[in-house]
Amino acid sequence: MSVRPILNVLTVGALVCGAAGLAQAQGASSKGAAKPAVAKPETKPAVAGGAEPTLIGQFGTWGAYMAMPNGKKVCFALAKPSSSKTNPPNRPRDPAYAFVSTRPAEKVTNEVSVMIGYALKPGSESTLDVGGASYAMYSQGDGLWIKNAAEEERMVEAMRKAPDVVVRGVSAKGTETTDTFSLKGLAQALDRLAQDCRR
Repeated sequence: MSVRPILNVLTVGALVCGAAGLAQAQGASSKGAAKPAVAKPETKPAVAGGAEPTLIGQFGTWGAYMAMPNGKKVCFALAKPSSSKTNPPNRPRDPAYAFVSTRPAEKVTNEVSVMIGYALKPGSESTLDVGGASYAMYSQGDGLWIKNAAEEERMVEAMRKAPDVVVRGVSAKGTETTDTFSLKGLAQALDRLAQDCRR
C-alpha cells in the first residue's frame, strides 16, 4: 500500500506544478491565484516528465483535466476549497486541492486524494466527511488518502450525490484545519473523465 501514495504524490505533484494556471481556470480567489509557486517551476520537468495538464471541461467547481506524464495517460478532477478555517485562526498555508484521479496504466479509477497545503502532524487523525459518513484518511507529506481502500468506491458514490465534503487535518505545528469543498459538478466531471480516460 505504501507504493500507491508515493506514485500518487508524484503524479499529483506533477499536475499541481501548473497550479497558478489551474487555479485561474478554476476561478480561484485572487489570494489563491497570487501564490503561483505550489511547486517551483524548475522542478516541473523532472517531476512531470514534461507533461502539461489540459483542461477538458469545467463542471461547476470541478475542472476535468488530462495529462500524459512519461507517456502514460492521467485524468483527474480538481477543485479548490469553497471555505477553509484554521484553529488558531489565520495560520498561513499553501493552497489546498481535492483530486479524483484515474490512471489507466495502473488500473486506478477514481482515487481520491487531498493536497492539504501543509505538512501533516505524524500520527494525527485526518478525516473526510461526506453524505453523513466519516472516512479515516492517512497522510504522507501534505497529501491525504483513504485508509481503507475498500471504502473508496462507496466514498466516491457519496461524493457524486452530496452537496459538499469536509476534510479535517492537523498540521505538524498543531494547527487544526477544516476545508469544505463544494461537490457541484463533480459527478459530471467524473462522467467526462470516464469517457475520455478509458485507455
